[in-house]
Amino acid sequence: MSGTVRPPGGDPRARLVALTRADFSVMPGKPLPLGVTRTSEGLNFSIVSRNATEGSLVLFAIGDAEPFLELPLDTPYFRTGDVWHVCIDGLERGFEYGWRFDRRPVAREGLHRYDATLVLVDPYARAISTVWVDGQAEKRGVHASSSFDWKYVHQPLLPETEKIIYEMHVRGFTRHPSSEVRHPGTYRGLVEKIDYLKDLGVTTVELLPVYEFDDSVNPQMDPEIRQHLTNFWGYNPIGFFAPNARFASDGQRGEQVDEFKFLVRELHRAGIEVILDVVFNHTAEGSGSPTDRTFSFRGIDNAIYYMADKRTGKYLDYSGCGNTLNCNHPVVRELVLDALRYWGGEMGVDGFRFDLASVLSRGRDGSVLADPPLIETIADDPVLADLTLIAEAWDATGLYQVGTFPAWGRWCEWNGPFRDDVRRFLRGDGGVVPTLASRLAGSSDLYQSSGRKPYHSINFVTCHDGFTLADLVSYNSKHNEANGEENRDGAGENFSWNCGAEGPTTDARVVALRRQQVRNFLAILFLSQGTPMLLAGDEMGRTQRGNNNAYCHDNELGWIDWRLLEENADLHRFTKLLIAFRKAHPILRRAEFLTGRGPARSIRTDVSWHGVAAGAPDFGPGSRSLAMHLAGEHVAGGDDDIYVAMNAWVEDLAFELPAPPSGAVWLRVIDTAAPSPRDIVDAGREERVDGGRIEVRAFSTVVLRSGRR
Repeated sequence: MSGTVRPPGGDPRARLVALTRADFSVMPGKPLPLGVTRTSEGLNFSIVSRNATEGSLVLFAIGDAEPFLELPLDTPYFRTGDVWHVCIDGLERGFEYGWRFDRRPVAREGLHRYDATLVLVDPYARAISTVWVDGQAEKRGVHASSSFDWKYVHQPLLPETEKIIYEMHVRGFTRHPSSEVRHPGTYRGLVEKIDYLKDLGVTTVELLPVYEFDDSVNPQMDPEIRQHLTNFWGYNPIGFFAPNARFASDGQRGEQVDEFKFLVRELHRAGIEVILDVVFNHTAEGSGSPTDRTFSFRGIDNAIYYMADKRTGKYLDYSGCGNTLNCNHPVVRELVLDALRYWGGEMGVDGFRFDLASVLSRGRDGSVLADPPLIETIADDPVLADLTLIAEAWDATGLYQVGTFPAWGRWCEWNGPFRDDVRRFLRGDGGVVPTLASRLAGSSDLYQSSGRKPYHSINFVTCHDGFTLADLVSYNSKHNEANGEENRDGAGENFSWNCGAEGPTTDARVVALRRQQVRNFLAILFLSQGTPMLLAGDEMGRTQRGNNNAYCHDNELGWIDWRLLEENADLHRFTKLLIAFRKAHPILRRAEFLTGRGPARSIRTDVSWHGVAAGAPDFGPGSRSLAMHLAGEHVAGGDDDIYVAMNAWVEDLAFELPAPPSGAVWLRVIDTAAPSPRDIVDAGREERVDGGRIEVRAFSTVVLRSGRR
């Protein structure tokens, strides 16, 4: 770009002539598509603002504090309806840009002051940079052409029944020095760990937010090390299209776009899918208090983008983060759809997990809609037809839609009841066995009536939000003091059990029981019908030292310590072989619900339950044990029988064994009370189980398969 060009005063049409004769040709452009688009005439810029009275496009050289051009769009040529637009020829490939708007007062917006001098980020920006101006971080859109070569690597398009989901944080996965990658904490660093994921058996990675977010919003300070905390997890969006620049090895000039594509391509080359955790329920702009930053939406058109009380102007907060995105407003609805289409079509991702997805079912006044247009449109959008859609089917104010989330036939759901029922059973709570049986069988009580299948249930016992698996068996209470909020944050009820001591201990009996309980959790997770999701690091015993809300820790508390892989090699081996066992047996991955019946002329049912005495009271071994028998002939192509006996009682229990198929015997695959390597054995090395009974030790799980031995 040559020189500095500012529009002269006088007649607006004269200014166009002057700019055309200078370094750039300026034309009215077109209203659609929104964002920045290359056309035959140049670069077309387009943005929606209904309530703006004045607007200008601001252009910067990469990293410069001052713009080289600010172009007021104050003539009818630059506006069509509510869309402001301009086309410029002569811009070089790389530059930063933003918008300024002044707007007419809107009655309900009285609480939300804004600064008309702010440079605002384009909601459709494909990349966003951070520039420090007068000591303050300023966000700008970046225009950088992408000519990425996908090398004919295509999406795996795995059947839903085959997925093994691994939830992870891009930066936290490799940021720790023990990761020994060349590009720690980045997309490229994750690429260096693909062989690890493939060896573990993962089919699908679910990435915590990777779009541009505000990580500096946290005012809290770690009381021990006296350092300011961050918003590490990224549930604080600034731009829905832009890959996070901090996750790229070089990301200030738009390189983050191609680097993210490189990650997707290489995961696909390994046969691994990519699901993005997306946050369309709120933004980083907060509640509108004087301390909150305005990055984009509030300054562009607050009345369009946010739900607000019509009388007071105060934001309606269904997200717990100060504001709620007005998702079913037509403009915002189109923004969400365009973002999903972009990530699925241009960036190559395989699906989305929607944070607090129930917010998407609320109307513009906050009411719950019977047929939410955004949810239905996402479900039926042809560009998204092959992608996985997962709803966290609740919001922050009590709307809970697990099992009833709209557009039933298309959406999977995080199964919160699965997490809670499995935790309560293994903690030793009474009265949980009936619901546990349903969770093992795919949660038909939640999903069958809505026309969904077992694989629509995303089963998990831990996720980013809460205890890690190691902490779940080590702490009765949360320990979030390091968050700087005096342990007030985070969920209070975790259905956890410390196995006899709170936190770290040298008591060998407690340590052994904790390891046993971890194996119990993993066994139930991977032997249940539905789609299992494993939290990254649980396979190697990662701990957050009892913190169940580590959203603010971009430090060793939030990173994976890869030294644990050697320290807990037995746990990693157990997880790896358990995943392989699930993959080897289609009876554990049914596409239809179990019925408790068999085909005509067959006396063997597809599932039978054992170990619970009829009419047993809500105490004692009968209410804390369960055995499940799956008959292998009830799946296409046939399979071995699988028998799972679970004992959450304080004493050893004897279970009556059902008869194996004719001509077969029972073989012991898993015993979570046995030391490694007998806790799980390699295929072909199983021990024969003779007799009609099997003893299952206290707080343990035994798994048998039928075989010819």
